[in-house]
Formats: sequence, C-alpha cells, structure tokens
Amino acid sequence: MNTHWFLTLDDARAKLEDWRRYYNEERPHRAIGQSPLITLLNHDGVAIPPS
Repeated sequence: MNTHWFLTLDDARAKLEDWRRYYNEERPHRAIGQSPLITLLNHDGVAIPPS
C-alpha cells in the first residue's frame, strides 16, 4: 500500500478492498503450498487448518 496515493476516503476503501481480495483470493502463499488463502475455507466459509 506504500505505492498508492488515496485521493478520497472512497478511493482508499476501493483500493484497500482490491488489495484485500488479491491477497486472500489470488496471491499464492508459500506456507500453504503456493495456494491462495481462500483455499483454507471449507464450503461453509469456515476456516480449516492447513494440512
């Protein structure tokens, strides 16, 4: 987030939401086998521990 300028509060909210979705739903995480964090949720949306 250090590379972004926020022009308004709404602009900041939108950019932060985009970053949050990328981080949790797309970005591969080394600690869980290069999978995105969202893969740690079961079908009910409840977090499960990595295997």
